[in-house]
Amino acid sequence: MQNDHFDSLETRPATTREREQSARLPEAIARAMTAPGWSKQLAGVDAHSVTSRAALAKLPILRKSELAALQKANPPFGGFNVTAAGGVKRLLLSPGPIFEPEGEGRDWWGAARALHAAGFRAGDIVLNTFAYHLTPGGFIMESGAQAIGCAVIPAGPGNTEQQLEAIGHLKPSCYLGTPDYLKILLDAAAKAGKDASSIKRGLVSGAALPASLRNELAGRGVAVLQCYAMAEFGVIAYESEAREGMIINEHVMVEIVRPGTGDPVADGEVGEVVVTSFNRDYPMIRLATGDLSAVMAGTSPCGRTNMRIKGWMGRADQTTKVKGMFVHPGEIAEVARRHPSLGRVRLTVTRAGEQDAMTLSAECAAPAPELAEAVGATLHAVTKLRGAVKLVAPGSLPNDGKVIADERPIG
Repeated sequence: MQNDHFDSLETRPATTREREQSARLPEAIARAMTAPGWSKQLAGVDAHSVTSRAALAKLPILRKSELAALQKANPPFGGFNVTAAGGVKRLLLSPGPIFEPEGEGRDWWGAARALHAAGFRAGDIVLNTFAYHLTPGGFIMESGAQAIGCAVIPAGPGNTEQQLEAIGHLKPSCYLGTPDYLKILLDAAAKAGKDASSIKRGLVSGAALPASLRNELAGRGVAVLQCYAMAEFGVIAYESEAREGMIINEHVMVEIVRPGTGDPVADGEVGEVVVTSFNRDYPMIRLATGDLSAVMAGTSPCGRTNMRIKGWMGRADQTTKVKGMFVHPGEIAEVARRHPSLGRVRLTVTRAGEQDAMTLSAECAAPAPELAEAVGATLHAVTKLRGAVKLVAPGSLPNDGKVIADERPIG
């Protein structure tokens, strides 16, 4: 296994990383609060008291799903940018629409570390098929490749015939893009009798990478690793050759919280990914991504010592409508919070007698009829809807981060 790391930050003791990142929090939060959006979001927070992960966990959550409305009310970035729009390198747009800046500086998105882990090196020629038009993807990856010292072919997606001509002539050794499009390129090359064998390594994102597809690509000569990236942060986590989870990048802090809340869950439990960045232009303090994952125990065999997550495990926003009323994951979490003897909980929505029906299953070590009755009353008080309560044994509910399961038939 390759034992070549990007820098010493990747292999510093976990306790050292935690201490050093925690020491950066006060300045990062204080700087963020000079922007009006953060000043409002963090009103009443003493930035200089946030000196640990536990203190960070007490700050309010900002949801990515809220950004579009906040930006519309206060363009262009909702007041969350410290550097003015006219002082950045690029102004970009993601679906939502959500607008993002790209600031000046080497590897502003923190992508180089992921590319290095995937085997990209100075002098490599890289085919970058992530989109460049308005959206950040192409620029996120290009900046990382250039920071390493790679030459980049700014291909973007599509135009497969032209891409095959570029591959045949320029002989890129590395690929950036979705795994699906890499397969399309290889299939098209084989069908047209074109040579795409120069591509030996790939870093993919933006789509699922099932083991079957990874193995197929490997069988065709391309070793592929994946990363988890987002426009607000750049690369959040990435695989190494060990292929045992995704390693958190060094420019962010990641928490896994119970969906609908800001409360961290125990390592190994599935929850929502919440990210804090140290970006000086466009900081993010506890941005809830809406994605589900879980912390993996231990450290990677590759020698990188940062926290690992299991990768993308679904979406955290399980809000559903029952009898014409929205029920949110945060409401179900509130029911559990009011009854400390409960463990993991799950609301199942079904149909009974041509009507919506709810059943709250709750793990409990000491079930009792009076507790079930009290939980039912709380469920009604919080959601304004009545539902059955089923107390179940600890550990019997799936560890998948799902708080609301809508099992009503479709159509």
